[in-house]
Amino acid sequence: MKNSPSLVVPLLVMMALFATSYAVQFEAANNAQGTSGGTRFDQEIGLDYSKQIMATASDFIWTTFGEAPTDRKSIDLVTLSIESLNGNPAYTDTNEIHFSAEYIADYSGDVKTEFDGVIYHEMTHVWQWNGQGNAPSWIIEGIADFVRLKANYASSNWPKPGEGNSWTDSYAVTAHFLDYCNGLMSGFVAQMNAKMKDGYSDDFFVQLLGKTVDQLWSDYKAKYGN
Repeated sequence: MKNSPSLVVPLLVMMALFATSYAVQFEAANNAQGTSGGTRFDQEIGLDYSKQIMATASDFIWTTFGEAPTDRKSIDLVTLSIESLNGNPAYTDTNEIHFSAEYIADYSGDVKTEFDGVIYHEMTHVWQWNGQGNAPSWIIEGIADFVRLKANYASSNWPKPGEGNSWTDSYAVTAHFLDYCNGLMSGFVAQMNAKMKDGYSDDFFVQLLGKTVDQLWSDYKAKYGN
């Protein structure tokens, strides 16, 4: 049976409004112009490319987390600022990413690829759930580096799988451990992130995998002969 034109038009309007309501804008600014890092950013990365990789990273994160538009955070705009920072290469404050111009200036390898990897990490912070502020930093940073790992942007100086003293070592050590857990149950990290929408507990590991995080870490280390 053919659809009546009177029904098709309102449906198309509703679909357009639905898509618009979940659209995200990405903006970038070089606030370090005149510095060596700002100049290198303009020459080797650029604002247009930055906005493109922010969008690409977001799509990858939503897919990794298995999130439909209605599942994810309600954020309409994500911004990136290249600026003078002390300390870390970058940090994220809600929907604002701040990237160190000094890090760009001093990076000795392929700065564009490293930029991509850091953006995937920081964009994960934009979109991941944090247990209503109660999730420990090791799981937050571990999930962000897990996304970077799965996107094939692991840094060459990362510790190898099986290395580390504890799952709480955070960043790449935790990322490799989470990748191991994800191998035990496909979608583990996505389900962990979904649980963290309302809170956090180490018991999530038991709920999802049937073992405590301590048992899982012991199994993980044994797998790599440690």
